[in-house]
Amino acid sequence: MSGNTKKSQVGPPPALNGKPETVVGPGTSFVGTLKSDGNIRIDGSVEGDVEILGNLIVGETGRVIATIKAQNVHISGAVKGEATAVEQLEISPTGKVWGDITTAALQSEPGGLFRGQSAMSSNVDEPLLLEAPRTVRAE
Repeated sequence: MSGNTKKSQVGPPPALNGKPETVVGPGTSFVGTLKSDGNIRIDGSVEGDVEILGNLIVGETGRVIATIKAQNVHISGAVKGEATAVEQLEISPTGKVWGDITTAALQSEPGGLFRGQSAMSSNVDEPLLLEAPRTVRAE
């Protein structure tokens, strides 16, 4: 096909690098549950559930109506539904999200739209505030 016959892979496994193994291209629509151990890019339309162990990229032409669960999520298109990103969820200037987000880190660039509620997940315990700061009286 491309003339590349190299079979061995050096570096991180496919699920850890930034390249998508699966692409839902423009003009393609998928209805159902989309599961993967790797990275996925959506430039078409997906409706249902998206559960991946890798990263999800929703391109500018991507339209997703689904419950999303992924390691990292980057949204440049439109998403409607609940989205859970274990590490980070990013909304680009062309990205639009209608629904609730749960993630450890949320980034929305100027121009990006987010309508819903967000919850920050973390493994860090909340600090206990035992008493209010003391005020010092000048005598």
